Amino acid sequence: MQNKVDQVILIFGGAGGIGAVVAARLASQGARIVLADLDAASTQAKAADLVAEGGQAVGVACDITNPDLCERAAQAAVDRFGQLDGVVNCAGISKPHDSISLAPADWARMVDVQLNGAFYGAQACAKRMWAAGGAIVFITSINAEAAFPRRAAYCSAKAGVAMLTKVLAIEWAEKRIRVNAVGPAHVATEMTERNIAAGNISEAQIKARIPLGRLAQPGDVADAVSFLLSEQASFITGHSLYVDGGWLAYEYF
Repeated sequence: MQNKVDQVILIFGGAGGIGAVVAARLASQGARIVLADLDAASTQAKAADLVAEGGQAVGVACDITNPDLCERAAQAAVDRFGQLDGVVNCAGISKPHDSISLAPADWARMVDVQLNGAFYGAQACAKRMWAAGGAIVFITSINAEAAFPRRAAYCSAKAGVAMLTKVLAIEWAEKRIRVNAVGPAHVATEMTERNIAAGNISEAQIKARIPLGRLAQPGDVADAVSFLLSEQASFITGHSLYVDGGWLAYEYF
């Protein structure tokens, strides 16, 4: 993968899960990292870990559902490193619930984090990339295309992000800002472990449903993100790359 020395990349939701693995991967390739996540202490601690490993990183507190805080996070990248070249939005939540009794507040929260936040973060960062260009990568899901029961809000929001990817890609292409998405199947993270423990999903059923026979690893997602941020993907925009082990292709039974 192309070296990312001197690139400045902002990662929303970068303090844990997929975001933390993406941050470590990009830092190892030479990128300067800005982590933006809800909890200031854990975000700064994760940034300190990257620095201890030889990278350059800073952590800022950010609630992605707040447009003003997204603006601050994007500006923090410019203030600290003088530029902003790439953005990865890994912020997300998962809360399966029967649709018939889904509370309006729970629906609104899911859409706010997954879809509204994706737009707020992208808009704030694009303003800082307007002159020089850059790349944005959203983390979506196979649920942008595959409907699961008890996930009306989640699936709808992720489908919205997939369409947002296309709209921003064609709108911002003239400014040389590429916009793509990575859509994994179930990833072996703490969030997935919690859903398995709660009985929302079955690990055995997931593995049986995926042709490659395993859950995605955070590193699989990081590889795809790294590629889409690189010059090797310089003619790719408006695309959702599904890192799903063949899930969406498999339509037998």
